[in-house]
Amino acid sequence: MDDRVQNERITSFVCFDVETTGLSPEKDRIIEIGALKVKEGKIIDKFTEFINPKMKLPGHIVKLTGITDEMIQYAEMEETVIERFLEFAGDYIIMGHNVGFDYSFLKTAAARQHKNFDKMGIDTLLLCRKLLPDTESKSLGSMCRHYQIINENAHRAYDDAKATALLYVKLCNEFYLKKPEIFIPKPMRFKVKKSRSITNKQKNYLIDLLKYHKIESEQSIDLLTQSEASRMIDKIILDKGRII
Repeated sequence: MDDRVQNERITSFVCFDVETTGLSPEKDRIIEIGALKVKEGKIIDKFTEFINPKMKLPGHIVKLTGITDEMIQYAEMEETVIERFLEFAGDYIIMGHNVGFDYSFLKTAAARQHKNFDKMGIDTLLLCRKLLPDTESKSLGSMCRHYQIINENAHRAYDDAKATALLYVKLCNEFYLKKPEIFIPKPMRFKVKKSRSITNKQKNYLIDLLKYHKIESEQSIDLLTQSEASRMIDKIILDKGRII
């Protein structure tokens, strides 16, 4: 992109993407954040950081993203990286492809640090659905092929964020004059579920239960909520039995 977003209609925004351990903002964790900051049409800064999720990465996530346990084992923890990203984003409008998914993870992560992340946003997936209804797939990969946008590292956060910004420019070039109202940013809406952290009693019993049955948990016990810990304990007892 030659460090430029070549369209006078686009002024300032932060386009971002996250890679995660799964699909649940409460249960799963962010493992990578990638973003570029655009001011008056020019890329002025970028953000790309791994996060140590304190859990083993599922095999399908490793296969999808190419991110391995070894790559994130020395990464900083969520609270540090999230704080830096919130500072990076500032009061900019946010943008993403299916941005509601990425926003839900960041909003939840920010809430765990007792911080707000209320934003106006632009979703390029929603734009594609409204502007290109006859296109079979509206995925970022399909849209990149449609507009001949090169994304050599798909499913890596910064590369997907950059591809999304380019996609937005293409959409603006083709449709903005015809349907400018579609490009108006909307308030981002996601309600973070209130949850209570695992109790010490649950934690100690679960650790004993895992050791007794020689089970290696792929999740960090410290990250479990009370309800998640209860379900995990019940499942182990159902499958393996109680401690005798």
